[in-house]
Amino acid sequence: MAITKEPGQKGVNWSNIAVGGIMNMTQVTTLGQPLEVLKTQMAANRQQTMLQAIKTVWSRGGIAGFYQGLIPWAWIEASTKGAVLLFTASEIETAATGWGVNPAAAGLLGGMGGGVAQAYATMGFCTCMKTAEITRHKQAASGIKPPSTWAVFADIYRREGIAGINKGVNAVAVRQCTNWGSRMGFARLAESSIRSWKGKGEDEKLTPFEKILSSTIGGALATWNQPIEVVRVEMQSMAKGAERGEKKTILNTLAYVYKENGIKGLYRGVTPRIGLGIWQTVCMVSFADYVKAWVKGE
Repeated sequence: MAITKEPGQKGVNWSNIAVGGIMNMTQVTTLGQPLEVLKTQMAANRQQTMLQAIKTVWSRGGIAGFYQGLIPWAWIEASTKGAVLLFTASEIETAATGWGVNPAAAGLLGGMGGGVAQAYATMGFCTCMKTAEITRHKQAASGIKPPSTWAVFADIYRREGIAGINKGVNAVAVRQCTNWGSRMGFARLAESSIRSWKGKGEDEKLTPFEKILSSTIGGALATWNQPIEVVRVEMQSMAKGAERGEKKTILNTLAYVYKENGIKGLYRGVTPRIGLGIWQTVCMVSFADYVKAWVKGE
């Protein structure tokens, strides 16, 4: 089920904005946020094992701790970035396949374009606030009562303005470009491989199991860029320290993490992120393909 336009359809498919927002809201409200919180906890506290991270998150309120930052930041982020991602990626992928580009390369281009668009349009702001919400609890260890999420927002904006709220947005853009380029590219490549293995033509539909399997492969393989995610979390973390430097850049943050924790530190949180990547890709590629087809009446 490659992304194609119906015969005679002209112009952009605006319905993908709504589909993207709804699908990503569903993704984050189910398994997405718990895995995001666990992944961020491990990336920000690189000395913790997964079991220790789970216990830490649980100590923040039981199951509610795994949904920390869901309201309002994750919901705002999910609805807006999902809309931008699916709309942009679908238009690029449709155009690329129309130019004769193979599905895997078209998926790669669509995912990269959609990832960059969602990063600069919405995610710099939302991801920064969501990360601050999760990591600000590190302040409690020193006996300081953590401020409310709105107080954190107001303080960052007062001190650093829009640039402070969008801190780490370049790392987010790099991450999302590689994230969705890899997820969609690998997923479409897996779909093509399954078609070839099953002897199916390009116009033949894959079964739901085959679609989900393709997205699972794409989501898992896309976690190769975990060091970028660890750098993003460190850049947006509320933790302070002279060794981090006053101005965090992608390169000096990467060097800091490597110096402190070695190569293993750059891959902290990769296990929950594999689960997160699989679930995101299943929702935003496989399930979204079916929803888009349903909306178009196919």
